[in-house]
Amino acid sequence: MRNTRIDLAPDVREKIVTLLNARLADAIDLKLQAKQAHWNVKGPNFIAIHELFDAIAGRVDAQVDELAERVTALGGVAEGTLQAVSTKTTLPAYPVTLGGGQHVARLADAIAVYGKAARAAIDEAAGLGDADTADLFTGISRAMDKDLWFLEAHLEGRD
Repeated sequence: MRNTRIDLAPDVREKIVTLLNARLADAIDLKLQAKQAHWNVKGPNFIAIHELFDAIAGRVDAQVDELAERVTALGGVAEGTLQAVSTKTTLPAYPVTLGGGQHVARLADAIAVYGKAARAAIDEAAGLGDADTADLFTGISRAMDKDLWFLEAHLEGRD
C-alpha cells in the first residue's frame, strides 16, 4: 500500500482495499456476463432484452471504474486482470451455451449475488469507518436492485 493523506488508518485502508477488490472481481465478471447475454440472446422481445443487457453492462462498467479508482485512491492496487478476476469472483459461472430466454434468468441470478455482496459491503465499510466506500456500495446496490427488477419483469409469468 502506498501512503496517502486520506485520514483512514493504514490497516483500515488495507481491509477496505481487500473488500473493494473482491467486489471489483464480481463487477468485471458481471459486466462480461451481461455482454455474453447481450450478444447471444434470441427470441421474443429480442431487441428490448438485447438493449437492456447492453445498458446493464454499461452501468456495471461504470461501477468497475469507480471500484478500481477507490482502491487506488486508498493506496492500493486495483486487481482487474483476467487471472485475478477468475480466482476472486463470487458469481456463479455463466454458461456459454444457453437458450435465448435463459439469459434473462441467469443474468438475474448473477445480479442478485452481486447486489447481495454490495449490501454486505455497505455494512463492512461502514463498520470500518469508511462512509465514502459505504456510499459507493450503496449506489451499486441501488442500481443492481433496479436492474434486477427490470430482469424479473421479463420473467413474470414464465414460472
